[in-house]
Amino acid sequence: MPAPIIFAHRIGRKLTGIRKDKVVDWLRPDAKSQVSVLYENQKPVRITNVVVSTQHTDQVDHATLKEFIINEVIKKSISDELLDEKAEYLVNPTGRFIIGGPQGDAGLTGRKIIVDTYGGMGRHGGGAFSGKDPSKVDRCAAYMGRYVAKNIVAAGLADRVEIQFAYAIGHPDPVSVYVNSFGTGRIADERITKAVQEVFSFKPADIVSSLNLLRPIYSKSTNYGHFGKTDDLESITWEKTDKAEALKQAASS
Repeated sequence: MPAPIIFAHRIGRKLTGIRKDKVVDWLRPDAKSQVSVLYENQKPVRITNVVVSTQHTDQVDHATLKEFIINEVIKKSISDELLDEKAEYLVNPTGRFIIGGPQGDAGLTGRKIIVDTYGGMGRHGGGAFSGKDPSKVDRCAAYMGRYVAKNIVAAGLADRVEIQFAYAIGHPDPVSVYVNSFGTGRIADERITKAVQEVFSFKPADIVSSLNLLRPIYSKSTNYGHFGKTDDLESITWEKTDKAEALKQAASS
């Protein structure tokens, strides 16, 4: 998982924990976070900016809120070695945030797909996940992409990989499958793609079956993204790496 989205989710979890534990009595549920990371040679070296906007009661002043969020939320969610004196903190940069949730903004356009996936690091077809049943490729194929990519890396075929597959309406097989290892592949991307197509079926019905998606498991994806959670692999099956050995064998044949 990309570092920026991991850190943003950590901040969100920390905020929720503090609110539910009633460490302070002025936090409210509506909140968002964004972390900007400087990379060198594909490795995160420092945090440049952290943005946190959180709903609050009208009893707290901005200075108190900002100091608390920086010291008790941000700095306790991100490693000290990545936060230096140059890091910029923007806490409720638009001012007071008292009215939130459905009272402040309501509608049904699909959940924010970049937050649900890779924070902008991975390219995305545009379809939301939440609110759709797993027979829809917007949901099941995105999970399959995560599953395949993790198994490619677990098999040692590449250090970093993005997989793209596209569908035409009414046609169960993808019209294209493309693997990009960004130059980190141990073998050519074309060979990885061939191995992937030998090991996995990308028909929506087969994806639903292989990932066991027709179960009431989706509450675990309602916050902090759909990817990168490995605490319950029986529910979040797209995080498993159980096809790594089969991929190795297919790639070597």
